[in-house]
Amino acid sequence: MTIDEYQDAANATDRFSDAAPPEEPSVGRDIALFGLAGEVGTLLSEYKKFIRDGNRREFITDRVSEELGDVFWYATNVATKFGLRLDDVLRRNIVKVRDRWLGPEEGRVQYFDSAYQPHERLPRWFEASFSEVETPEGPRIQVLMNQGKQIGNVLSDNAHEDDGYRFHDAFHFAYAAILGWSPVLRRNLKVKRKSDKRMDEVEDGARAIIYEEAIAGLAFEYASQVNYYDGFNTVDAHLIDTIKQLTENLEVSVRTRNEWERAILEGFRIWRLLRANNGGVVRYDLETRRIDWIAPPRPPAE
Repeated sequence: MTIDEYQDAANATDRFSDAAPPEEPSVGRDIALFGLAGEVGTLLSEYKKFIRDGNRREFITDRVSEELGDVFWYATNVATKFGLRLDDVLRRNIVKVRDRWLGPEEGRVQYFDSAYQPHERLPRWFEASFSEVETPEGPRIQVLMNQGKQIGNVLSDNAHEDDGYRFHDAFHFAYAAILGWSPVLRRNLKVKRKSDKRMDEVEDGARAIIYEEAIAGLAFEYASQVNYYDGFNTVDAHLIDTIKQLTENLEVSVRTRNEWERAILEGFRIWRLLRANNGGVVRYDLETRRIDWIAPPRPPAE
């Protein structure tokens, strides 16, 4: 039996069908939703009895099968009452969960700037040195290229307390390494795609830069509540959903939630190392989508 065949067969047994449009209240829809909640509760109750009473596995398997069938009937009924075909619902669900938990599909990883000249591409391999500079206002972080040229501005935490946000350029390097995207880094490295006015304005311009900085700041606030993701291998789904909404009209929208999760976790891994060691060298490799930290050189012994 196909999904569509099941939905049609289930609909034929519905005693509370009505023709109310999805945007209007409906008794039939209420019954379907409450019925779904009730059947999930019954399923949990059966499992509770299995744990409590130590029933045979064959018995609980049979009960789970029966209750899951009722759950599925009501879920199908809810779909019907909202004018949805269950096949479409399930297809959309698979797309969503693949995006969240699996990596990109075969051939999906691509550079956003491969059609441009080398001086308008993010470097495929890059190293930068983070060093802490003491000032009368407090510690600042200076980021230097291999040739000693400064990248961007000397940064402070811009906060009342020392929270290490001055090392947050690690996030931009992680976005570049894992996602192949960082308008902030393009600006700082002067590799904006100026030959294409539209790309320069939309993808590499001020608005995209603001969005990236907003993402970095928002991720930092989330992370501050969970030990900056130390020991974590997942990121809050609400954060990733918000990021996807912010970037839905930008080229980076093709990156999956799974890729964003990896970029955030890798960025915080590097950030924690920079903060713990007051700096170091950050190396990213766009070809392998890796980002690494190298300890700062020790001062020579006196």
